[in-house]
Amino acid sequence: MSRWPSTKAQQVLAALLRIGWIIKRQHGTSHCVLARPNWPDYVFAFHDREEIGPKMLARIAKHTGLTPEDL
Repeated sequence: MSRWPSTKAQQVLAALLRIGWIIKRQHGTSHCVLARPNWPDYVFAFHDREEIGPKMLARIAKHTGLTPEDL
């Protein structure tokens, strides 16, 4: 079983902001470029109510430092 639960994109973005990411720029409602010191910029491209599955959450975590406990 995966460590990652399926989660709404809005909750994932909120968790990223809590761990230190900031919105560098935003295009529309679904594309945000996030920035954090000592990390490359990350494009978060999900609608708020969209469900993000465990595999995609693991991929996001690899690029952002997100952990299951952060959700």
